[in-house]
Amino acid sequence: MLSPIKIGDHTLPNNAFLAPLSGITDKSFRTISARFGAGMVVSEMIASAALTNGHKDMARRLGRPEKLPHIVQLAGCEPHWLAEGAKIAEDAGADIIDINMGCPSKRVTNGYAGSALMRVPDKAVEIIEAVVAATTRPVTLKMRLGWNDENLNAPQLAKDAEACGVQMVTVHGRTRQQFYKGKARWAPIREVVDAVKVPVVVNGDIVDLNAARDALAASGAQAVMIGRGAQGQPWLVGQVGDALAGRTPEAAPTGQARLALILEHYAMIIDEYGEQLGVRCARKHLGWYLEVLEHEGAAIDGATRKRLLTADKSADVPDILATIFDQVEATAA
Repeated sequence: MLSPIKIGDHTLPNNAFLAPLSGITDKSFRTISARFGAGMVVSEMIASAALTNGHKDMARRLGRPEKLPHIVQLAGCEPHWLAEGAKIAEDAGADIIDINMGCPSKRVTNGYAGSALMRVPDKAVEIIEAVVAATTRPVTLKMRLGWNDENLNAPQLAKDAEACGVQMVTVHGRTRQQFYKGKARWAPIREVVDAVKVPVVVNGDIVDLNAARDALAASGAQAVMIGRGAQGQPWLVGQVGDALAGRTPEAAPTGQARLALILEHYAMIIDEYGEQLGVRCARKHLGWYLEVLEHEGAAIDGATRKRLLTADKSADVPDILATIFDQVEATAA
């Protein structure tokens, strides 16, 4: 049995967490994942300088989900901006501040933010010190194994972060140079676990309960973080968390209950982004929901799928989804 993780005054309900995914784990997705029992949910990555300068989309990402502690992830390459971002996040109601040192995208790393900070550990430590000093909220850190295989410095950075006051560390089991290619390596994360006393979370390629158990066994970590595996099935994180805690997981919604959930999620996206942008943002989620249905054995008509994923009016989507679920139930019968 895994011990409960405490961050500041917050004891997390289980040890399976939803990873921050830019463009995906918005307020809508986090709210639903939390409702289904995720132990922790983290905001999309927020660029600290843009947030400080009033960027509307960065401010939107501060939206608080239901139920769980509000964890805001900040990114940037300058201590000043990270500190200012932490102050804004705290004023906006953040309960915990997470620092991103794991994002591998070129747009982020070209500015020496995200995982590029693992190439300049002195600057990384300056940033951590600045954020811890700027906020009264607990601070956590997310990173990778290192920049490349020649520089696997996650254990040392974790140790330095702990000395600065960081209260939890999450490690994605790839280097930056791997991006998302190949398989995540969980075993090297054990060196991070051995280097620090704070909880360590294993991340990367955790797509189901079996993978979660394997990742925990290989890494020695105290919790798992699930990212892409939750796409199209926001209930998965809570199911894994319940199982790891020795509880019977709540079954995934089926039939009309699944349809009602997707429609609710869709309406929340439209409300969060507005009609024009919301319709476009929702398409990827609708596609993932369909992929999960097909993985479960459903046969979905290609023409109807195309109508759903190209609909340009939110009012048209409920009827198309209802048609798809009618088809699914008819073929299942």
